[in-house]
This record gives sequence, C-alpha cells and structure tokens, in this order.
Amino acid sequence: MGELICYCFGYTYEDLKEDFRRHGRSTILEKILAAKKAGACECAHKNPKGR
Repeated sequence: MGELICYCFGYTYEDLKEDFRRHGRSTILEKILAAKKAGACECAHKNPKGR
C-alpha cells in the first residue's frame, strides 16, 4: 500500500498518479470534492493530522 493522501476515502499517491495517467486529469479529486460537498468527509476523525 502506498502513502495515503486521502484518509477519508483511502486514496494513495499512486492512485492519483494512475488516475491522472488514465484520464489526463484528476477524477479522484473531483470525486473527493463532490463527496465533501455532500457532507461525506470525515477527515477530522480519520486523518491523524486532523485535516
């Protein structure tokens, strides 16, 4: 498992690189932003840094 960059949804740095390679942009970032807008973010509880 790679370095986690999104504790809420379990995405790693490698996931982001692969997503960008496949799509030419970050669809993962789009998914995270949509989930956060819908209130599905738990960063304050899951991220050890509290962000």
